[in-house]
Amino acid sequence: MRYAYWPGCVSKGGCPELYVSMAKVAEVLGIELVELHEASCTGFGVLTEQDQELADTLNCRTFAMAEKLGAPLMNICSTCQGVMSAADRRAREDPEYLSRINETLAEEGLHYSGNLEIKNFLWVLVEDVGLDTLRSKVKRPLTGLRAAPFYGCYILRPSETLGIDGKKRDTYLEQVIEALGAEPVDFYGKSKCCGFPIVTMNRTNSLSMAGDHLLEAKEKGADVMVTPCPLCHLNLDGQQPAVEGIKKQRIGLPILHLPQMVGLALGIDPKELRLNRHVVDAMGVVAKIGA
Repeated sequence: MRYAYWPGCVSKGGCPELYVSMAKVAEVLGIELVELHEASCTGFGVLTEQDQELADTLNCRTFAMAEKLGAPLMNICSTCQGVMSAADRRAREDPEYLSRINETLAEEGLHYSGNLEIKNFLWVLVEDVGLDTLRSKVKRPLTGLRAAPFYGCYILRPSETLGIDGKKRDTYLEQVIEALGAEPVDFYGKSKCCGFPIVTMNRTNSLSMAGDHLLEAKEKGADVMVTPCPLCHLNLDGQQPAVEGIKKQRIGLPILHLPQMVGLALGIDPKELRLNRHVVDAMGVVAKIGA
């Protein structure tokens, strides 16, 4: 399996443990990642609000680079997935718009046909690697671990743009958790916003939103929470001490990136997955599964 690879900005900035763990997991799963080093940020939706055509052109530029490689595009950030999917849909559905974008891309010798497959790592795991294959590669079953899935916003909505309908992509995290030997913990907030988009505008409300999800998951018996979105990870893990201050209570719920949880089950050394780098101690998860 070969993919054009867009790791996103956060995996090389605020959450470098994600970038490292994805590389380790890809090697074990036999996934070849051809990183698009010259691709640009998706714009996180904010750029789209200011200049939609500029944002879509930048994303189509990335798509054109992937098409040039002749490979589908994989990302490890659900926010990137949401922004890319929306940009791709606008380009596909309006030939005149795409033509105008391609006029700009031609300056770099690039062209986007509108036929690229864009997938988050979560989708790749279920649809391309396959759950049976994933199970067969598990060396350290996550037996006894209760994991709360946290999808966040951009990988689920709008459903028609993200291909949720008919593919059950809104249950993929639970399916992966079970395939790795852990028990998924269902809770209402798993598909809600983590609060990150408003953290600079209304910090109290942002962290209160994160706290609601963390506390609900913990009350349901979760030992850990796992997310395919590094921006959600920043709010749920990086801001958790501040969240505890707002909620006036100790939470202490470890937050794993999806590749880290997969890597643990595949038998990769927890330190190679950089579980010791988190704000909330994640090494207790290792003890929980007896590793």
